[in-house]
Parts: sequence; C-alpha cells; structure tokens
Amino acid sequence: MLKQRSIKTIVKTVGIGLHSGRKVELTLRPAPADAGIVFARTDLDPVVEIPVNAASIGDTRLASVLQKDGARVSTIEHLMSAAAGLGIDNLYVDVTAEEIPIMDGSAGTFVFLLQSAGIEELNAPKRFIKVKRPVEAREGDKFARLDPYFGFKLKFSIDFSHPAVDKTGQQAEIDFGDASYVREIARARTFGFAHEVEMMRELGLARGGSLDNAIVLDEYRILNDDGLRYADEFVKHKILDAIGDLYVAGHPLLGAYTAHKSGHGLNNALLRNLFAQPDAYEIVSFDDVKAAPRGFAFEPQMAFA
Repeated sequence: MLKQRSIKTIVKTVGIGLHSGRKVELTLRPAPADAGIVFARTDLDPVVEIPVNAASIGDTRLASVLQKDGARVSTIEHLMSAAAGLGIDNLYVDVTAEEIPIMDGSAGTFVFLLQSAGIEELNAPKRFIKVKRPVEAREGDKFARLDPYFGFKLKFSIDFSHPAVDKTGQQAEIDFGDASYVREIARARTFGFAHEVEMMRELGLARGGSLDNAIVLDEYRILNDDGLRYADEFVKHKILDAIGDLYVAGHPLLGAYTAHKSGHGLNNALLRNLFAQPDAYEIVSFDDVKAAPRGFAFEPQMAFA
C-alpha cells in the first residue's frame, strides 16, 4: 500500500513576512492520518485553525491566502510546495502572525526543515485526485489547464519583456516521474522589479523584501551579486508556486498541468473549476506500491527528490 506521510518531530524557525515585514515564528508539527494540512494562528485568542482546501483560499493578490472567521494566513505557497515535493499529506503549521516567513524566497528552507524533522509513513492509504478529463481556467491571454496523465507533470510559460529574463528562457517543463523536485525546483526564488518594489512599499506591501529573499531586477539586469541558482530560475519559480497552489486541493494531483502567465488566482480558479465538475476527477489510492505512478513510489524520507 502506498501510505500517507507526516513528519516525525516538531521543528521551528523564525523569519519575516515578505509583505508585512513582521517577525513570525513558524512551528511544524506531526499530524495523524487523514488530518490533512492545517494552519493555526496561535497568536490569536482563541486560536483559529484553518484546514487547507481550495475553498479556504480567500485572497490571491500577490500570494495564496487562507481565510477563516476573520483570520488570515498569507503566502502559504512555498511551504505548500515543499510539502508536495516531499510527499507530506498531514501537517500542523503554527504561526504567530498572518504571514508565513519568506525565508530565502524559495521552498528550499522549508524542504530543509521538513527533512530535518524526518518523514514518517502512516498506516493509511495515500489518496490522489486523478484528473479524468480536461479542465481549464482563462483570463484574457492567461490560462491554466489540467489534463489526464498517469503521474504529475507541469509545463509553464511566462512573458516578461526584460533582457535578463529573455536570456534565461521563458518556458519550462518538468515531469516528476523522472525529475527531482528538491534538486530542480525547490531553490528557485521569487522575483520582482525594483520600480515595482518601490510602488508596493508605498502601498504597505513588500516591507520584508530584500536581495536576501528575492531576485530583484532593474530595467536591464539582475541586481543580486550571486546571480541565478538555475539558468531558468524565473519560470521555475512559477512552477514552484503552481505546485504549492495546486496542493491546496487536499491531495496530490495525478494529471498534467499547463499554464501561460498564470498566477495564484488563476491556479485557484482552476481547482475550483475541477471540483465543480464531479465527473472530471476521482479519488484513487494504490494498494500495490508498484502500481503507483513513477515519482510517487519513493522512499519515506524523499518524494520528488
């Protein structure tokens, strides 16, 4: 049986929110089978717990934001991406502010934390959302689409008219049947343009943003002294975000995701469109590990590693 997973021990870290600039303590705790991923605002009295699902995303401007009873947990996509990449089905996430810390702007720190906690198999079948027919969401020239596929692969294209981005390639495709999330996606950082950062700060956003947690570009070049981590880091970060956005479905997807210029809002609309059509998907599990798609029948300590 292909089993569900959680972490073995509690791990903690401290960071700042990308948009709020506020210090936040993050605690990751083991969760039992079928608990799913649950975020909790432990700074509130009473504590507000928000189970992750597509309907719990209430805001998608600049980040994926969980909302419940007036409480918010913002910028969850990088942590969710890391959980997906390591095959973690159940996790309790405690935060002391309304935003997950940005860390280095990628999912790399969260991968490190989760691996440090250890990955543990639970005695319950891992469930997947199997896409049975095409579903899409569109907005002008932007789109996100899911097609049937026995596995999980993503193809993403961006369109930024910028010399530094042009040099790196504006399209990438990755199939986790034969590729490593940890090596090829996890360390791709968020990025932004210097003039937009200044505008955002005037609006009270990006207060925690810096060259330490984002790739920043002026009109012509990358401002970070250390350059890029991947030759195509810009589009790979969009894939990283999409993996996190799609994982709010509640289970890993079996399907092929294709997108052009998509973002958090369109990714969430895609999931809502999928769940609005019961004949477009089914929940499946695998009694025989060998019958599971490549990339999912991994050792307990690794997933798309």
